[in-house]
Amino acid sequence: MPDNITALPGVSKGLPCCDELNQSKNKKLLYLVHRLPFPPNKGDKISSNNMLKFFSAGWRVHLGTFVDDPQDWQHTAIVERYCEDSCIVDLPRRKKITGSLHGLLTGNALSLSYYANTALADWVRASVARESPDAVLVFSGVMAQFVKDVIPADVPVVFDAEDVDSEKWRSYAAAKPWPLSWLYRREADKLLAYEREMAAATDVSIFVSAEEAALFKALAPESADKIHFRTQGVDSAYFDPALSYENPYGPQDKVLVFTGAMDYWPNVEAVKWFCDHVLTEVRKAEPDFVFCIVGMKPSDEVQQLARLPGVRVTGGVPDVRPYLAHALAACLPLQLARGIQNKALEAMAMELPVLATRDALVGIVEHAGVNARVADEPQEMVTQALAILSQERQYNRAGRECVLAHYNWDTNLKRMESFLTRDGSAS
Repeated sequence: MPDNITALPGVSKGLPCCDELNQSKNKKLLYLVHRLPFPPNKGDKISSNNMLKFFSAGWRVHLGTFVDDPQDWQHTAIVERYCEDSCIVDLPRRKKITGSLHGLLTGNALSLSYYANTALADWVRASVARESPDAVLVFSGVMAQFVKDVIPADVPVVFDAEDVDSEKWRSYAAAKPWPLSWLYRREADKLLAYEREMAAATDVSIFVSAEEAALFKALAPESADKIHFRTQGVDSAYFDPALSYENPYGPQDKVLVFTGAMDYWPNVEAVKWFCDHVLTEVRKAEPDFVFCIVGMKPSDEVQQLARLPGVRVTGGVPDVRPYLAHALAACLPLQLARGIQNKALEAMAMELPVLATRDALVGIVEHAGVNARVADEPQEMVTQALAILSQERQYNRAGRECVLAHYNWDTNLKRMESFLTRDGSAS
């Protein structure tokens, strides 16, 4: 992967990925994403990256997106290969403060103010006028603000919200003390009003699971007939347990592994909950037990957990698969979860047993024989963890079968494409 690529923030580029291939593509897609869809190293970027690859095979993609991590500028050339044109805009971290203040002063949702950007808005308007796109795909709710009152009525607009973002903030409000509880409740109310407005104004709103879609139908009944769901996909050829992986653990270690972006609050809360309520009891019975936390950008709170006996915090790793392949189970003690958890599906694809709270498995279809243990209370989590640690590594073959049968990207995205061409069924 190149590490010396430079790019100028906010510069529109027109770099065809392949002239001959583009000549065979007649349809133009305006694709708006809140975060550069590469590298696919976290849940939303896995989705947006697979969408980019899928749609670029049959559409001339015009991509508008942000870079919110300076490390991602080195990857812009990779993304541009899939695009006929792109506008990639810098989103500095200070905007979290200035955008929030602007949102409070103007009465808008803080998330919308954070992503508001004149350069991208101008590029979208110019692209629509110049290119007359055949369809528009908006990935993540905050990006819908750029198409409001801009797209002609005869152009299909698909609003892929992934999760009901307003409910995520409402959950945060319930878990935080004042004044954060007030601020997060305000954000939930503002975002819900915006989500309803966007759902009414676009052709289709798509959520990442049947459960998320049902929740939004209840919150926005006026748009219920336009609300649908897709599901996540897994690259099962990449997450293949038949491949050989070097063991990253010690020879005596009995490992339960957690994977995810470790600056994301629900992930931080999950591993803290496990260390506070489960770790000590498990280590009393199994002194060789290791709780391994694998994921980029561990927060200070997560890094402090590494001081505890039996906790290992890796930070970002070049390849998560060895950590899955040589663990006894994936441990997903999420206290707050929205949509389908990629970390659960990837573990299942690797034939790894899963120990999880009920929320962490929401949206994953029932499949006979899947080795998934559910525990919501601390003592039950201790009991289930000890049951796993008392045996040799079990192979969750039904878990991989479930992934192969239900979580294929092409199958899911072909249905999304039918909405972009207005051929989708109202299922």
